[in-house]
Amino acid sequence: MEISIKNIFARSYIISIICALGFAAIATLIGVHKIAWFDDRIITVVQGQESAGLTAFMKFFTFIGEGIPVAIITVVAMVILYFGLKFRSELIFFVGVVVGSALLNTGLKLIFQRARPTLHRIVEANGFSFPSGHSMAAFSLYGVLCFLLWKHMRSAFARVVLIIAGCLITVTIGISRIYVGVHYPSDVIGGFLASAAWLVASIAYYQYWIERRNRKQSDAQ
Repeated sequence: MEISIKNIFARSYIISIICALGFAAIATLIGVHKIAWFDDRIITVVQGQESAGLTAFMKFFTFIGEGIPVAIITVVAMVILYFGLKFRSELIFFVGVVVGSALLNTGLKLIFQRARPTLHRIVEANGFSFPSGHSMAAFSLYGVLCFLLWKHMRSAFARVVLIIAGCLITVTIGISRIYVGVHYPSDVIGGFLASAAWLVASIAYYQYWIERRNRKQSDAQ
């Protein structure tokens, strides 16, 4: 059992490191101004689809990725975990992932201090651009919710629907930030990679801690 736990722990951290390296690669390309061609092409494609209906759709998704909706979803999840399901350890883990992601995003933005795009803005946004705070918040929040719900689902179909829904919401929030003109595509991808590195590392440590705790309780009985 111990070997298996350690193997899972190690493999998860390898994935986390790969995501972190991907983020570092994008940050390096931004720093040496070698990613503008990629950003420009994706922006042209995404904003080239502009229409009244799509704008309303994208504004909705960019809204649900903002502070107040994210805070509401976070509080509701905390209440359910603590009072409804009595999952104390999962509540601590959930809060740690969400708060840690927000702090990580703040720190990274202060380090890189990339200015936001200024052309064709549909909404206004302040602060630095890289990595995208919406993308990191969405990936961490919906990622950790999918993980926690997955653990308590028994139906394979429900699990597939859960993962697809989580991915669609997260990716759409990221695309919406490009569509409304407040982020470069590299901001969004960088945000996803940074958040993935944090989330996978957090899940690996949490699972490792749970398994060790359960084993110690079993040995004590």
